[in-house]
Amino acid sequence: MKLSIITPCYNSASIIRNTLRSVEDQKIKDLEHVIIDGGSTDDTMSILQAYADGAEYDVHIISEPDEGIYDAMNKGIRMAGGDLIGIINSDDWYEPGAFERIFSAYRNNDREIIYGMIRLYDGDRLRSMEFYHHDFLLDRMINHPGCFVTRGVYQKVGPFDTSFRSSADYDWMKRAMDAGCTFTPVYDVLANVRAGGMSSTGVGYRETLKLQHQWGRVSGIRYAAYSLKSRIGDALHDILR
Repeated sequence: MKLSIITPCYNSASIIRNTLRSVEDQKIKDLEHVIIDGGSTDDTMSILQAYADGAEYDVHIISEPDEGIYDAMNKGIRMAGGDLIGIINSDDWYEPGAFERIFSAYRNNDREIIYGMIRLYDGDRLRSMEFYHHDFLLDRMINHPGCFVTRGVYQKVGPFDTSFRSSADYDWMKRAMDAGCTFTPVYDVLANVRAGGMSSTGVGYRETLKLQHQWGRVSGIRYAAYSLKSRIGDALHDILR
């Protein structure tokens, strides 16, 4: 079984080495790493080329402008040749032994999503360990950096919706659930994630809230009130910044 890892990045020279090392340290030979760079202007490309030259597995690099992180992910999925596909951002990294743990959990099901726990870091300080079970997906998204998805799931569900800035992975997981895909939880830490990014912003919060409203988990009154509160918070933050 071949595993494809996809990493979107842009001007990530200061952080991406840790991500690359975490893939390399898995010691898996039947592996490819697909890296989608958004046209970096720092030293990212030289770091990526050195990594590709030394890797004992296939590394595919594309550097060109894109329409955001989900567009980059979609490009990577189209390029990926593995039976299982994982996505890790350039400021996150895999736990040692994560890939072997995924292989052990795999049920040889072409419509399968395997996912596990993550550690969440604030800078270099551990903030929390997180795990959200797929049975409660409508209330909380499972941790995407700890997810590995078969090619058959992507073929059935389709690409990420690039109209979202933050919550396309949440929307996609709900579509996968509606399509009858199998979710397999792994009760181990698979990935480590830096806090921040679009998902932690007001935009990310409002996109998630809108989805939960559409799915009937948040009432119209709560949706309107929480969205307004979030927008006021963003405006005050901009004024006080």
